[in-house]
Amino acid sequence: MKTVLFALVLGSLGSGMAAFTAGAQDAPVRVTLTRLDCGASKGPRDVAAFSDTHAYDGVKKPLVASCYLIRHGDELMIWDTGYPASTKTDSGSPMAMKATIVEQLRTLGIAPAQVTRVGASHYHGDHTGQARDFPGAILVIGQGDWAALTDKSAAPGFGAPDPAPVAHWISGGGKVDQVRGDKDLFGDGSVVMLDMPGHTPGHHSLLVRLKGRGPVLLTGDLAHFQENYDSNGVPSFNTDRADTLASLDRFKTSARNLKATVIIQHDPRHIGKLPAFPAAAE
Repeated sequence: MKTVLFALVLGSLGSGMAAFTAGAQDAPVRVTLTRLDCGASKGPRDVAAFSDTHAYDGVKKPLVASCYLIRHGDELMIWDTGYPASTKTDSGSPMAMKATIVEQLRTLGIAPAQVTRVGASHYHGDHTGQARDFPGAILVIGQGDWAALTDKSAAPGFGAPDPAPVAHWISGGGKVDQVRGDKDLFGDGSVVMLDMPGHTPGHHSLLVRLKGRGPVLLTGDLAHFQENYDSNGVPSFNTDRADTLASLDRFKTSARNLKATVIIQHDPRHIGKLPAFPAAAE
């Protein structure tokens, strides 16, 4: 009996030590964040619509569209895809584009087929415009936004869902990950979509934890420029004012607690918070 018990104890210790040794040998996955240029206004734009309390009546500001490449080990993800690629050659567009996402990725030696996920902060066309260039990727988007995109009775207009850039997924040609609440995209807490409704029903921001730089918070369209962020401004075309204010409160509290770098994706003054392309933050 003593022999049996001794064998059981040794077996238990052996399996525990094996698990501990395996865990100790697991190296942390390398995560990097690269800003991609997805368009910029050709001149200052009227920003009156970004306040439902008339804070910016008569005010004009330059705006940019920022997209991001996230490397997680061997996996590649694009966060937001900016204006359509056709913007580059459309002389009548109010936006300028020097290079498409595909062209910028080519500079990095990356083919579109290598991108496994395309994350959309929300359904507006200036955040999904080049999604169609990654048909093999999983489209990751808030459930509320996906419902709006697939609602054929939705009325068109400024701020309305823009289904055209994601028609490939709507038709069933690609896989969709409809996100409810927060979503830990790789299962290790390094890249997390944060539920921040209000701008749209399923709007999300993104938390990226970098080993060297620390946490980075990408706003999506929770705010469009610094003054808008500082004053808790609510755009007149947001879908829910109370949700917007609650999301701003959660985002700012998270930023303080995490001591995170906050990047407002449409504010050109925030471009310098990350290394200039093709360099990456890590």
